[in-house]
Amino acid sequence: MSVWAVLAAAGRGERLGDDKPKVFARLGDLPLLAEPLRRLEESDWVEQIVIAAPPGWEEPCILLAEEIGAGKVASVVAGGATRIASVEFALAEVADDAAVVLVHDAARPLLPDDVVERVLAPLSEGWDGAVPALPIADTVKRIRGDEVVETLDREGLVVTQTPQAFVAESLHGAFSPSNGLSQDGGGATDCSSLVEAHGGRIKVVPGDARLLKVTTPGDLELVASWL
Repeated sequence: MSVWAVLAAAGRGERLGDDKPKVFARLGDLPLLAEPLRRLEESDWVEQIVIAAPPGWEEPCILLAEEIGAGKVASVVAGGATRIASVEFALAEVADDAAVVLVHDAARPLLPDDVVERVLAPLSEGWDGAVPALPIADTVKRIRGDEVVETLDREGLVVTQTPQAFVAESLHGAFSPSNGLSQDGGGATDCSSLVEAHGGRIKVVPGDARLLKVTTPGDLELVASWL
């Protein structure tokens, strides 16, 4: 099956305290973006890649792809104001004959290829999509302001990660203008929730602790120590 990857890389990353977009923070000797891009490039599962870049940073993304030899990059587009908008813009560049779309956050640079394989496998079993997830170890409380409203039962709760894989038709359907999708995706924070809302069946597969999302300088240091 033809698998295209959408690499969501348009996050601003204010909490990193840098004057550059998050994906151009240094991770080792190269910008953070180089690591997930290299891993998608080297994956035997991925045929082509579309990057949703920070607006105005399309050219640096193209140059970085050339520098690391990422020949699978088919297009680089300017991302939107939200992650959902960025994915929508990138999805428009995916070939019509793509069977599967893999959506990954560039802010999760350490992408293990076995996770890619795990999220792709259910799509041949009749599922519309698959997401990697980890169990919740901590006690989870719902709050209002600084007051605890309730303590949630952790049974059946997980935290999801990326990459998330989807049958291309299902993902395109979830992003269809006929669904009245707003610029913020109706508050959706991942593609899976949009496919779910469109009636898609999503399978959960084991995630990986290495898929840490870089948000703070401490996260960046931890990921760098794992390289």
